Amino acid sequence: MVVVVWLAIGALAAGQRGYFGSEPANCAGAATVVVTVLAGPLNYLGVNPKVTCPTVPQPSS
Repeated sequence: MVVVVWLAIGALAAGQRGYFGSEPANCAGAATVVVTVLAGPLNYLGVNPKVTCPTVPQPSS
């Protein structure tokens, strides 16, 4: 029950930040939404998780 409440509070925080308004444009956007939900109530204590994804090398031509 505690985990469900924790994740619900995180989802509320992500919704208030507007993360569910549109589809994430890239890996970093999607990962930021997930980390925000997992942070739960910590979002209201000043935690503002942001995630950056590594650049994938392109094949040589």
